[in-house]
Amino acid sequence: MARLKFLCDSDRCIECNACVTACKNEHDVPWGINRRRVVTLNDGKPGERSVSMACMHCTDAPCAAVCPVDCFFTTEDGVVLHSKDLCIGCGYCFYACPFGAPQYPRVGNFGSRGKMDKCTYCAGGPEADSSEAEYAKYGKNRIAEGKLPMCAEMCSTKALLAGDSDIIATIYKERVAKRGYGTGAWGWQTAYRETIEA
Repeated sequence: MARLKFLCDSDRCIECNACVTACKNEHDVPWGINRRRVVTLNDGKPGERSVSMACMHCTDAPCAAVCPVDCFFTTEDGVVLHSKDLCIGCGYCFYACPFGAPQYPRVGNFGSRGKMDKCTYCAGGPEADSSEAEYAKYGKNRIAEGKLPMCAEMCSTKALLAGDSDIIATIYKERVAKRGYGTGAWGWQTAYRETIEA
């Protein structure tokens, strides 16, 4: 089975926020929660880069390692999901995540924040695929429908890639060869503990 991954090519991202809007619309994400966001580094300075950030579904997910109730699990294709039924809102995953992916609907300590929410790679949650219960808690399950995550599909510059890791790495290598440099595979090494050799 393919290992599903994200790659944001920061050399192509134009900070249009289409990925953010597509995610919120597709999943009816609650107010105050952004499963995906665009961050600009060195804003207004030489070397400025924009990066579309969300859960990278890490190979050895630090959020899962620190969760005291084991609400995280990894699917066969490498997507890191969680159970909102088990989540106690402690916030350990938020502090462990290098990408700031886990979010809470309210401000407060421990359980007063509510259940953690994060990017699901459009793969739903532990409930039955495409069920009403799954949609209510986690949003639409596009993976069960044979589709890619909505954020990547809506990216007009194809800066945000999602899918089989081998195919994504090949696409990125071709881009690097064509433009002559490759500084834009943001987060890949941190999340997957590997580099893309061009």
